[in-house]
Amino acid sequence: MSDPATSTSPDPVVEIEPGRVRGFWRGEPGAPGASAAFLGIPFAQAPVGDLRFGAPVPPEPWEGVRDALENGATAQRGDMGPTLIPEPSVPGESTLNVNVFTPRPGERDARLPVLVYIHGGGYVAGSPASPWYDGRAFNRDGVVTVTISYRLGFDGFGTIPGAPSNRAVRDWLAALEWVQTNVEAFGGDPRRVTIAGQSAGGGAVLTLLGMPAAQHLFHAAWALSPALGDVTAERSRTLTAKLANLAGVTPTRDGFASVSEEHLHSLQEKAANPNPEDPLAGVHAILEDGLPWGPAIDGDLLTQSTVAAIRSGVGADKPLVLGTTDDEFTMATDSAKSKLRLVPVGLALAKLRLPRESRRAYLAANRPQRRKGTAAMLGRFVTDRVFRSGVVRVAEARVAAAGDAPTWAYRFSWASPTRTWALHCLDVPYWFDCLDAPGVTEIAGDSPPRSLAAELHSAAAAFVREGDPGWTPWTQGQTRVFGGDPSTPELQPDGYASVRALV
Repeated sequence: MSDPATSTSPDPVVEIEPGRVRGFWRGEPGAPGASAAFLGIPFAQAPVGDLRFGAPVPPEPWEGVRDALENGATAQRGDMGPTLIPEPSVPGESTLNVNVFTPRPGERDARLPVLVYIHGGGYVAGSPASPWYDGRAFNRDGVVTVTISYRLGFDGFGTIPGAPSNRAVRDWLAALEWVQTNVEAFGGDPRRVTIAGQSAGGGAVLTLLGMPAAQHLFHAAWALSPALGDVTAERSRTLTAKLANLAGVTPTRDGFASVSEEHLHSLQEKAANPNPEDPLAGVHAILEDGLPWGPAIDGDLLTQSTVAAIRSGVGADKPLVLGTTDDEFTMATDSAKSKLRLVPVGLALAKLRLPRESRRAYLAANRPQRRKGTAAMLGRFVTDRVFRSGVVRVAEARVAAAGDAPTWAYRFSWASPTRTWALHCLDVPYWFDCLDAPGVTEIAGDSPPRSLAAELHSAAAAFVREGDPGWTPWTQGQTRVFGGDPSTPELQPDGYASVRALV
């Protein structure tokens, strides 16, 4: 992030509902590409003490001008080690905050379209402080950009008797309400809000799209590699009981409040493993039931699964773009390539409980991937079960709900020269057009194709501005392929045909 001292212009100050905030310019105001950043603005009070397991509470007003010059505290704690996206942890209690990037601070009549971005991290990690999420490129294209935080893991999603359910989902709603109330002060139009996110953030986007209580808060949605939660009420209650047992407390709000957030976080993965004696048990649980910590079907905010809600017509009036990379997690199975090379791929898929008829149809539809070996095929299978089949289910649910529900699908097929595959997170710096940001060379190499970033980012910016990314909508599977084989058409008639055996 640029140092505020690099600009000789006065720091921008805007008036929002709780008080005035001071940001800083990147570049000279009025110059091409210049924009202002306002970091760490609270949209709710710190979720600590009596508020720890409560619904988000609006921030207290403040006197004078509040500096918004540094990233706010993150719900992610400590050093996460090497990650595909650099997402730093920032210490502190006030973890419910937003960052705003705008080319027109203080110009209430600018009425620029707004992008609200929700970070990923499996609902247990990630932070809005990543340099990849800087809205500079979207600002250049006339879009105000907001990144939001939310509570993670059990604190955000666990079912606790005596506490409101889906607290992190309520954080998303509170942040979007903050945008509705305050984005005009940053030159944005609250009537033209697009929500977007990647991985768990993409799942959050689809959750909100299918949630009746969220419909007034945004007008379009883009989901990158969406990982849906849809945790069943029974599974959520079981996880709560297991976690309480591991922590040695009663499964109540008071019991969990007696345990530090950090300690509960350290026990989450253990609680989610259905059978520690079986090395495949955790994999089976994710493939069959999804991520353990995430939005739960609570009978309140969420009364049915996301796909069912979308099929019933919720959100059908809102334009939607969704897609994935071709091999989200094949890099993970690469590490076992030598061990798997002599294992028949059919047997390996049987071990992952894919029924025989589905197995045959799936292998027949994936012959090119199968020729790359068992490790590559297993990586593609996990990718398809967790991510790519969801694209088909959601798109088809939109068609079923309303044949004219505006829906576009895409694939990101460019393979990383450093990681071999078109892997998870690789599309994010292209979508944000931030190829010079820290950490990009590690995942995309020293010479990532800027033309690809221009194509994908331009489609995203056009969608936020105009509600159309620029290719044929999905009716029978039409899919835009970014970074694919130059000898094949960019628009494929059924770009997700290879996953239909799993749908």
